[in-house]
Amino acid sequence: MAHELMFDNLDPYLARLRRLALAFPDAEEVVSHGRPWFRARKAFAVYGATTKGPAGERRAYPHALVVLAEESERLALEADPRSFVPAYLGAYGWLGLDLADGGTAPDDVDWAEVAELLDDSHRQVAQPRLVARLDAEGGPAGS
Repeated sequence: MAHELMFDNLDPYLARLRRLALAFPDAEEVVSHGRPWFRARKAFAVYGATTKGPAGERRAYPHALVVLAEESERLALEADPRSFVPAYLGAYGWLGLDLADGGTAPDDVDWAEVAELLDDSHRQVAQPRLVARLDAEGGPAGS
C-alpha cells in the first residue's frame, strides 16, 4: 500500500538537509512511508516525523530531522527543547529535532549542528569502508 507523500519537494528546509545528507559517502535518498529517508545502505536520517501521545494524539513535525542518536549525544539532545521522540523509530534510539521550532526560518537553522547530527548517525549505521572513506575525504560536518 502506497503512503501519501508528507513533504513538499520545494521545502527550503528539505533542500538544505538534502544537500548535507547526500554529501555522505554512498548516501542516497528514498521515499518510504511518505517521507524522505537518507541512507547509506541503512537509514541514517529521516525528514519529518510525528509523535504519538496519550489516547492516540498525534503531533506532526513536518520540518524535523530524525537521526539515530549516539549514546554520548543523546542526553544533550534530549535536553534540547527542539527535540522529541518520534513515533515508531523512538523505541530504537532515534530522536527528532524540529528545525522550524518557534518559527525558525531555514536561514536561521544551525546547519553545522545538523551536519554533525547527520555525521554521528551516518557513522553508526555505515559500513566500516564508508566510515573510513568519510574520515579520509571529510564530510559536511568537517570530519
